[in-house]
Parts: sequence; structure tokens; C-alpha cells
Amino acid sequence: MPTYTALTQLASESDAYALSEAMENLDPAPMGVGVFELEDGSGLWEVGGYFTDPPDDLELAILAQAFDARALVVSELPEIDWVAKVRRDLAPVEAGRFFVYGSHDAHRLPEGRIGLLIEAAMAFGTGHHGTTLGCLRALDRLDTGGFRGRNVVDIGCGTAVLAMAAARIWPGLVRASDIDAVAVDVARANVGANGLEGRVLCLEATGFDHPELQMAAPFDLVFANILMGPLIDLAPDMARYCAAGGHAILSGLLVEQAETVLAAYTAAGFGLQHRDDIGDWATLTLIRQAA
Repeated sequence: MPTYTALTQLASESDAYALSEAMENLDPAPMGVGVFELEDGSGLWEVGGYFTDPPDDLELAILAQAFDARALVVSELPEIDWVAKVRRDLAPVEAGRFFVYGSHDAHRLPEGRIGLLIEAAMAFGTGHHGTTLGCLRALDRLDTGGFRGRNVVDIGCGTAVLAMAAARIWPGLVRASDIDAVAVDVARANVGANGLEGRVLCLEATGFDHPELQMAAPFDLVFANILMGPLIDLAPDMARYCAAGGHAILSGLLVEQAETVLAAYTAAGFGLQHRDDIGDWATLTLIRQAA
């Protein structure tokens, strides 16, 4: 079955999300819509719809004009089994004591390593990206340094790999949230595949905006592997819901964006404990200063 994409860019985050909601009402309807901030420093947002039938060009043109977006470009994707391709192309990843792998590589799990089974799916976080790798290394560094997470949350969890990693090494319930319903479904499936039901609770939420998260606060460790803009917006809530002396592990940042994010969190009452740059990507480990 062919798949069609319709992609555009626009300058406003609010317009990008409004456009994505409007695209859901197209006929034929998309099977999925995504919104992403471009990581080139341009400040632009990309909106993409994925269709099994060709979208209507006139409807797309009307939407682009209504939301002050560039013309939507439609492309037909080749008929490829993307999951099978990802399984072939993605080798296991080692990050400190953690070993992230797909079921096809289960036989390669080294003895004594902490295994995290992640299947190829429509959510971010297989361990291959420098941001996820950096967060896993930061977690391993905290644990080997004597820190013990008793109340942990993963904001923008994607596959829930970070939440599951915390649940593997520490007792107690780990919470994981994502703004995207598909990601939450993927996270729950991964939690089940790793035998962590009852240890990782997956929620659909924007930031900390969920009663379960607000009642569970303050957290002594918060993961947020998202993007620069949302991270900066999250800084006041991070200070509110992170305990004094608690840690935040932040990524999704280009190296050149790290100082800007650090400045926002310093102003919110955090201090830098460690920074890890992997290729183009930076991971910040912060500590919440006492009020």
C-alpha cells in the first residue's frame, strides 16, 4: 500500500499545532499527523500528514493559506517495510551498563548488562540518537555516583526507554508522559515487553499537566529529552515539580543550544552538574538548588 506525505513549514508553534488539528479533518483523513520544531536554529516548525490515499490538493492549499504556512508538498513514499528495515539497520546500543536492543538481537545481550528491549515503532528513543544515549549515560553516571532515584518521571518519554532504565535499577513506580498518544501506546507496549507492568506508568500529558504527575511531585529525578523551545518553556514547572537537591537530565539539544537552555534553568534555580556532548548533541545533568 503506498503512503503519501504532505509537509509544510511555518513560523508559529501555535499555528503549527492548529494546522495539525485541522489536517485531521481532511477527506481523505491522514493516518497520522506530526509537528516538529526544526533543529537548525531557524525557529520554524514542520507539520506533516501521512496518508494512504492521495490528499486533495485544493484542501491542502486552503489550509496552507489559512494558517500562513508554506505550500504543502505532497510526496509518495516507496513501499518499504520500514520496521523490517529499521530492525536490519539498527544494531544494539551500549550506554554505560545499559544495553538497548530489538527482539531480533536478544541473543546478543551480554551477561551482567541491564537489557532494555525496544522494538522499531513510531516513537522516538531507540538509543541510537546522541540525545537518548547521553541521557542513559547520565543516568548510569548518577547511579554509580551513589544517587538513588525514589520518585522519577520521564517527560516526553517517546518509547519510555529512559523510564524503563530507571525502573531497572531502582525500586518504586516510575512515571512517563508524552504529549503524543501514539508515543504513549508505544511506551506501554515496550513496558509490557520488558515485564515492567506496575513499575512504569505511562500517561498522555503536556509537560507536568496531569493530576497524577502533580500529586506525585516533587520528583528527585526528571528526564526531559525533548527540544530546546519546549525545554525552555518547561523551566518554571521543572523548578516547581523538582525537589530541592533533585536532578534533571535534559537533552534534545544541539551543542550550540545548550548554553541557552542552561541559562533558562540557572535562572529557575538549577546548577550544572555535568555536560556530555555526543556528536552534534548535548545532554545536561542539573541539580535543583535549595530555595
